[in-house]
Amino acid sequence: MKNVYFIGIGGIGMSALARYFMREGKQVAGYDLTESALTQALVKEGADVHYDDNIEAIPERFRKASDTLVVYTPAVPANHSELVWFRENGFEVLKRSEILGHVTANKYVMAVAGTHGKTSTTTMVAWLNRTLFGGGSAFLGGLSKNFDGNIVMGGGNLMAVEADEFDRSFLRLTPNVAVVTSADADHLDIYGTHEAVKEAFAQFVSQIKKGGAVVVKHNAAITLRNPGISKYSYSLDGGTDFYAQNLRLQSDGLFRFNIVCPDRTIKDCKLGVLGRVNVENCIAAVAAVWCACKCRGLAFNEDKIKKGLETFSGVRRRFDIYINRPDCVYIDDYAHHPAELAAALRSIKGAFPSRHITAIFQPHLYSRTKDFFRDFAAALSNADEVVMIPIYPARELPMEGVSSEMIGELINKPCRYATRESLVEDIIAHDTDIVITFGAGNIDACCEPLSAALNEKYPAQNA
Repeated sequence: MKNVYFIGIGGIGMSALARYFMREGKQVAGYDLTESALTQALVKEGADVHYDDNIEAIPERFRKASDTLVVYTPAVPANHSELVWFRENGFEVLKRSEILGHVTANKYVMAVAGTHGKTSTTTMVAWLNRTLFGGGSAFLGGLSKNFDGNIVMGGGNLMAVEADEFDRSFLRLTPNVAVVTSADADHLDIYGTHEAVKEAFAQFVSQIKKGGAVVVKHNAAITLRNPGISKYSYSLDGGTDFYAQNLRLQSDGLFRFNIVCPDRTIKDCKLGVLGRVNVENCIAAVAAVWCACKCRGLAFNEDKIKKGLETFSGVRRRFDIYINRPDCVYIDDYAHHPAELAAALRSIKGAFPSRHITAIFQPHLYSRTKDFFRDFAAALSNADEVVMIPIYPARELPMEGVSSEMIGELINKPCRYATRESLVEDIIAHDTDIVITFGAGNIDACCEPLSAALNEKYPAQNA
């Protein structure tokens, strides 16, 4: 195939595949609902992108079934006119997950799955592969600051892959080493029940290749039923195969700690990003790399591991620090599940004890809000005050009676409401200390304006 056409090209996973095919010398074009920083970057890199669901907008060179592959995201509705046209005209039309399965088939795959924590952990695995072996490829679910993107095309056979549970996409992968960071109830619009979610994770683990390994967070209650692999557990606090020891907070908000492995203790590590939750993620990443080395008979160099952890600079929208001064802190985070919110707020309290936290939350999906509004309220009550903005619908139509107010009414801390457009004005009108924006929708469009406004309001310590 000379050409690859993407329906939903602006998604984080889809854009990574688009970049992969462009770097493989293919012509790439596609549709997305709205223009974004991701689509703008793809256009600069050579992709032809449009934002109107219109068959006439499909470029001429992508209209021949014999030399064009079509890739779509399941977030696109089945009646999407371009998707229907391609199917009716004999094109090969595949899901993103099917393509990812093909691309990874001949690699040594280190896959990270979980209802939360997987993007940061996958990106850490990719960075440790780079610092330990000087190479490795990756498909990431976020924009890595170290790699400046969501795809890594390095030398060697190692490939880190974010294994997405949405629409059971991760069941297309057959990894050599897998990490499961969590298996909480989520995507119930797809799975129906929490038990079905856990069963999907169990099936994912069962697809690990013989002689491989799995690393599971201690409280992720999934069934491990394949006998031909090594099984390990991890946690932050101990009682597992991999864990942190002697965790101590530094004056810059970062942590130093030891990492206990089954055969050694890596002493005096420092992680380059904030938060206890990221320390736990780094334990999982180190465990994955340790397993790959053990399974393949490769050297596990502790000094290079420590260098990789200290130089890890994080993922955009994952504990992404815009301001960190004594008078003002502003952080943006992708958290959109109650467990993620609770973990992030605990991490912020741990990094900045005795500070006042203003949490801003944009719920993602009407269905998720309906399923978890009580849990969201409980998680957000860990902040000192909360600002709720309207639900980001993504692929969904509004549901009657479902709104941000369902959450706000149950929060036991001061809570007020704003729109995305009025958010900066609202925050600047109130005294703040630590501000954090949460959500997987388009709240990130507020990050730069909010950061600039906070810097203007609190100029005294501004360097």
